[in-house]
Amino acid sequence: MNEKNEMTRKLALAGILAAVGVVGGTLSVPVGFTRCCPTQSVVNVIGAIFLGPVYNLCVAFVIALLRNILGTGTIMAFPGSMCGALLAGLLYKYRSRLYMACLGECIGTGIISAFLAYPIATLILGRECGVFTYVIPFMTAAVTGVILATLIVTLLERSGALRAMSRMASGD
Repeated sequence: MNEKNEMTRKLALAGILAAVGVVGGTLSVPVGFTRCCPTQSVVNVIGAIFLGPVYNLCVAFVIALLRNILGTGTIMAFPGSMCGALLAGLLYKYRSRLYMACLGECIGTGIISAFLAYPIATLILGRECGVFTYVIPFMTAAVTGVILATLIVTLLERSGALRAMSRMASGD
């Protein structure tokens, strides 16, 4: 397959994942004292498997941007999605294991993004909060999303659809 066809396939899948992320970003579930929106984490893990780190990062950026434009997200959507997408994509690229993409999503979104959200909250939004304020909400969303993504990928794998999707994505 030539490079142009591969790029077209990746862009098409990136567009589908972005649409799922924007629409699914409006769905949230109360978990304890926080609201959990796991759709972005599901998209990040699936994007890591099929798209790789760069496209996955771009998808996360587009989702955050569109959610902010539509009024369904906040500025926290940028660090909350992009760190997990990049780290999940990188770890999957070099280890090609689902659990590595999941680990990257949990660390990227649950820890790194949570710490990056602190200066945004204090300096840009003018909110007083602690450094660890966003760790529990971000980690809750990441872990929930990783569980859902693992179930989806496992079901696709067992049915043989994952292999077919991988062949289609790579053009084989």
